Amino acid sequence: MQPLTDTGRIRQPVALFRLLVGLLGIALTLLLADYARATTGGIAADVAEAAALVPRPLAGLAGGLTTAAVLLMPVGLAVRRLLGPDRRRALQQVSDGLLAAVLAYGATLALDLWADDLAPASLITALTQRLPADVLAHTEPVYGYLAPVLAFMTASGSRERRLPWAVLALSGLAGLAGGYATPTALLLGLLIGWTGAHGTLYTVGTPDPRPRPGEVLRALRDSGQRPVEALPAGPDRYRVRQAEGWPELDIQLLDRQAVTAAALQRAWRRLRLRTAPHPRALRSPRTGLEHESLVTYAALAAGVRTRRIAATAGLGHDTALIAYEHLAGRTLDQLPDEEITDDLLVDAWRQLALLQRREIAHRALVPTSLLIDDTGAVHLVDFADGDIAASELVLRCDIAQLLTTLALRTGAARTVHTATTVLGPDTIAAALPLLQPIALARATRQALKQHAKGKGAAAPSAAEQGGEATTTPAAAAAEAEGHADQQAATRTAVEVLAAGAARTADTTPAARATDEPAQGPRSDGAVPGGLLEEIRAEVVRGRPEGVGRPVRLERLRPRTLLAVVGGVVAGWLLIPQFFAAEDNPVAALADADPWWLALALVAAGASHVAAAMGFVGFVPEKLNFRNAVLAQLAGAFVKLVSPGGVGGIALNTRLLQRAGIPTAQALSSVGVGQLLGLVLHLLQLGAFVYLLDLQPGGSELDALPAVVGGLAVAAVLLAVVWAIPSARRWLAARLRPLTAEVLPRLLDLLRNPGRLAVGVAGQLLVSLCLISCLYCCALAIGREPSFASVAVVFLVGNAAGNAAPTPGGAGAVDGALLLGLQQTASMEKGGALAAVALFRLLTLILPVLPGWAAMTWLQRRKAL
Repeated sequence: MQPLTDTGRIRQPVALFRLLVGLLGIALTLLLADYARATTGGIAADVAEAAALVPRPLAGLAGGLTTAAVLLMPVGLAVRRLLGPDRRRALQQVSDGLLAAVLAYGATLALDLWADDLAPASLITALTQRLPADVLAHTEPVYGYLAPVLAFMTASGSRERRLPWAVLALSGLAGLAGGYATPTALLLGLLIGWTGAHGTLYTVGTPDPRPRPGEVLRALRDSGQRPVEALPAGPDRYRVRQAEGWPELDIQLLDRQAVTAAALQRAWRRLRLRTAPHPRALRSPRTGLEHESLVTYAALAAGVRTRRIAATAGLGHDTALIAYEHLAGRTLDQLPDEEITDDLLVDAWRQLALLQRREIAHRALVPTSLLIDDTGAVHLVDFADGDIAASELVLRCDIAQLLTTLALRTGAARTVHTATTVLGPDTIAAALPLLQPIALARATRQALKQHAKGKGAAAPSAAEQGGEATTTPAAAAAEAEGHADQQAATRTAVEVLAAGAARTADTTPAARATDEPAQGPRSDGAVPGGLLEEIRAEVVRGRPEGVGRPVRLERLRPRTLLAVVGGVVAGWLLIPQFFAAEDNPVAALADADPWWLALALVAAGASHVAAAMGFVGFVPEKLNFRNAVLAQLAGAFVKLVSPGGVGGIALNTRLLQRAGIPTAQALSSVGVGQLLGLVLHLLQLGAFVYLLDLQPGGSELDALPAVVGGLAVAAVLLAVVWAIPSARRWLAARLRPLTAEVLPRLLDLLRNPGRLAVGVAGQLLVSLCLISCLYCCALAIGREPSFASVAVVFLVGNAAGNAAPTPGGAGAVDGALLLGLQQTASMEKGGALAAVALFRLLTLILPVLPGWAAMTWLQRRKAL
């Protein structure tokens, strides 16, 4: 929570979250009303038919009574709040409610004006209906007077829920029965009121809902304690002094807003990580209090040193407290380095061992959770996120977290030595696959970044020291080792990409960075890769055979979630196009010619054989052609989890490595194929553009000058880049692998013209097969474009797909093909959409399952 300038008000992140959810709900409601007109219209018609059964006098009487009740209800709620014990806070909340009501009413008026003047006619039809008493007039697009009442009720913090919501529900039903509102207009009114309330609360802040010291003391007295004075000790914490003979207390408050904010983080972790907590994402303060108390009592029963619970109590509906007996001491982050001895580290590991023995997970072993008393004994505190009967994966995460927390203060060597002394080398080695940034707490990840920056600043280069860099034998050895590490990293990246595609799982950058076995120290004693790699190297020294590969902890990445959301939105926008009244593509697909469909399917299948020819033709070594064909088919499966042609490159490289070809030669062969494929692609495009211009009416397209102009612009840009020294160095660095590896491999291929001819023919046939597939798809739905125009469209669309950073070129290929068929091949929108949908079904969707089977078969035979 973020305080405002007024210390009596705070901004709560949950209010912002609810504001965004409300805005999203309003937008979705308007979209549904506009696009799903049949559904919303059917619901409104059913409601109107049911309302017609209600006698008109009874409906009018109910509407009048509920309207009066709704208008009088805010007055009653305000009076009740102002007559309560805390009048100052009540006055602030009533003022917030009035402001929210005014804003919500203004929003309804603005939406009504927009709907009447600027909104499409289809949206007005979906939101309104004819008034029963006036045939020429219609209802308002928003059932507006419910919005300010709900905004006042929500923003004023009213704890009454049943009666106000019952009145609002009756008023809404009366409006529907009387024909004065549609279901969509009623839903919009409620959403605007709810959204306006939370927007007001986040903008101006809310009165601090945390209990005052007097309320805390009163709750403790009711619990049997003898408190005398309560002093603030931090956010949501109090230090309570008690009567003589009674221990001091540390109070932790659990309010609904803090619990809700934590629940959102917990829900996101549950969605994203395999090691997320098992308890319910949403829980009340009382449930959170019970959970923390239960884990603390379990830790005490296991013999772990921690603070004892003196009392628990509830403070109204939204807050609870848990009182611990005060424990004098300092947390780990408050200790100076000289006081962190090996005995202290051993004691910390012994406390964790007690938790591990009872299968209790702490989940937050950060420095503030390690409390050291005056005798030097370590106490584990703050079990709010803990778990009982935790899984083996979560228990190992605790070990990895404590390894990192202690190593940040004492270094990797001392931490690993003391951990091995207590837990044993096997247990520590088993936790290394969990030693990933994503498995650590947020505070620990930030500390790792600061640690890396500090090490970088503490090691200036020779140039920074004012001296010339001298190449010593040790430095040369280190540089050679670094070059070897870079090659190994490149090789491993290819392996990880292919393996990640095989299991259709996302791998985090952190996991990819730690996917190699731990490297030992260099000759200068440093270990590349940061503190986590230093810890790994220390464990490897003692037990190298026990170190496993990193465990995949992410269920999905944020990028994947955004891609799914984007796909849903894109589908929502595109689906109505398939059901357009004119040129319906669904009808065109239903009436498709089966013979042309069969030819299109044959052409799509032949493209994989041609791709295998184009692949093996650029490899001087002898390859199993069957495996090459299956690898190209598997590339259709890899395409779904990798952008552009990256997945196919990684897959082909891996196939060559498994065939016994060194990594450098494998990468060079794949690079030669990609380079010549680009050249042949441009030549094919130029040839088909020329053929298209020779056709009747082709001069109107004027495509050849456009292509030539594009090449001229590229040449000018290349000349400009080459004229700038810094840009020239950057370009030379990017082209160095081409001149160092690809060109020598190409010279070797020139000595075997037969194999080179196979490769060139395969590259040409791939494009021709896919062009034929798209052409047959167009013929199957009854359209007859020229083959040259379809070829130009495909070659341009395929280039767009390789450049797009989306799996399979999704979006870019479809849009380019659709636009190209309409403009270049002169196809109407419905026919072009049907042809593109059919083509993508045959070349992108149908090969997925055979591609998965091919990859599985190749992996079982150690060919991938």
